[in-house]
Amino acid sequence: MAFSVATIKDRLHQYALLMRLDRPIGILLLLWPTMWAVVIAGEGKPDPLVLAVFVLGVIVMRSAGCVINDYADRNIDPYVQRTRNRPIAAGRVAPGEALKLFVFLCLIAFGLVLLLNWQTIFLSFVAVALAALYPFAKRHTHLPQVVLGMAFSMAIPMAFAAQTGEVNRIAWLLFLANVLWTTAYDTMYAMVDREDDLKIGVKSTAILFGDVDVIIIGIIQSMVFLALFLAGALIPMGALYYMGVTVAIGLALYQQELIKDRVPDRCFQAFLNNNWFGLVIFAGIVLDFLSRSEM
Repeated sequence: MAFSVATIKDRLHQYALLMRLDRPIGILLLLWPTMWAVVIAGEGKPDPLVLAVFVLGVIVMRSAGCVINDYADRNIDPYVQRTRNRPIAAGRVAPGEALKLFVFLCLIAFGLVLLLNWQTIFLSFVAVALAALYPFAKRHTHLPQVVLGMAFSMAIPMAFAAQTGEVNRIAWLLFLANVLWTTAYDTMYAMVDREDDLKIGVKSTAILFGDVDVIIIGIIQSMVFLALFLAGALIPMGALYYMGVTVAIGLALYQQELIKDRVPDRCFQAFLNNNWFGLVIFAGIVLDFLSRSEM
């Protein structure tokens, strides 16, 4: 069967939308903690191959995660205002097509990880399993945000394994910090859809936390900073790292201000603001290692 150029362009466009390439916030939220780990594990001078594999891997696996998420939610998304126009929900991409695209993206990711050592390859299977599990967690538990946090954090031990051949306690502290951070910002995201989710029976931490959601998010954010300070002490990091973490504390306080009245648009703004949260910590890490090399 022959396909016209216009048809091929349309399919590629729909696949790009399905992978959320038009909304890079998810890539950035996955990229920053991965880069924290790559730079720290490489002591400021990561192996170029490791760096390239993880940057490309972030893009591919986030895309794969979006595809399998929309496949899992194909009977839910049409009833949610924010998601009803997604390609599968709107009927522009068939569920079977989405599954094939997911497998294709996973194969690309696996091809990338094969360039690294066996420890990283082993951990990659755990990462894929968590990515595939997350979309279904919201049907059986009120903690899908925690599952997402674990999926988003697997790149951290993988980066340490790829760079050093082992996963030490610093890696697991950063893993914990990122699970907590992801839980906090994805709860903000879930607050946007809370009313729709209650109607259709989808579970989330936003629903679980109820009227104390803002307080619990604040507690979780405090735990993120505790883990980051402990990791910084163990490495050890210098003043520029702690300056980055301090700026992130200011951003967390700003996010608390945005979500305090639970207005959906402001909760979404708070979610988006986490891009800057991850960036300033990354900047602090990079600048700290650069300052050492200049001494």
